[in-house]
Amino acid sequence: MRVAVTGGCGFIGSHVVERLLTAGHEVVVVDSVSRRLHPSAEYARVDILDPAGLTTALEGSEVVFHLAAMADVEQVRDDPVRAVRLNVEGTTSVLEAARRAGLGRTVLASTVWVYGAAAGDGEQPGPGLDEDVPFDLGRSGHLYVASKLAAELVAHSYRDLYGQHFTVLRYGIPYGPRMRDELVVARFVQEALAGRPITIAGSGGQTRNFVYVGDLADAHVRALSAAAQDQTFALEGATAVSVREIADTVDRLLGPVTIEHVPARDADYSSRRISNAKAERLLGWSPTTPFDEGVRRYVDWHLAQDSRDSRG
Repeated sequence: MRVAVTGGCGFIGSHVVERLLTAGHEVVVVDSVSRRLHPSAEYARVDILDPAGLTTALEGSEVVFHLAAMADVEQVRDDPVRAVRLNVEGTTSVLEAARRAGLGRTVLASTVWVYGAAAGDGEQPGPGLDEDVPFDLGRSGHLYVASKLAAELVAHSYRDLYGQHFTVLRYGIPYGPRMRDELVVARFVQEALAGRPITIAGSGGQTRNFVYVGDLADAHVRALSAAAQDQTFALEGATAVSVREIADTVDRLLGPVTIEHVPARDADYSSRRISNAKAERLLGWSPTTPFDEGVRRYVDWHLAQDSRDSRG
């Protein structure tokens, strides 16, 4: 199958491209930057806010994975207008380009942050919140959450108005090789390697269900199945890990380290129990990489990058 990946030069996108190629698919990477990580992929340098350019880039593909977005919550807070343009208008541009180019489906990257807007007390019996939980827009909190909810709504509207099929993948908190330096695992590793104290926002007791980027990439290949059409899937990590436990993991791998606490961030993601049952049932997907192993792989990759950089 020929597929396109917007944001395919980024952290998650580059792993998705790699996994799709390994599975035997033809891949065209659509990105505004030129970073050719995979020689066997095609590359089209196009901005997602350029519908005409996108339409040309998508022609001949059957499915587009839309991963291009502003994903750094601090950048979203600092530049809200651009964030909404990229995350909402950009999604609309991709959906419209897919419609014009005759693609069968758009697979949209969303986030478990949207569950912060779950109605009621946010609790649900059994394994946790699922894809059918209702949302209370008054609880959306961070603009990043609002932009992702809006993007999901646009995908639903394109299906209802134009018959354009979709799949929504709500990522857990991702980590692994090529992740942004601002992400907490990367930041802790870099502070440890530089001999600086690890700084924790808040008490350190707050938890995240981290999901290894390779496991996320595997879910994208599985999402090409007919069972995923017009469906939404939560792709949560298997085990809750506290911020303090992240620091302790880095300490075991690279320590000893010093740990310092700073004030908590405004409108930070408040972790909730989220169920992967639907992804497991319809896609046969569940995360398989233990957190410690994923961090070790990131450390190995980071050290290898430093070694290559030092050799020039």
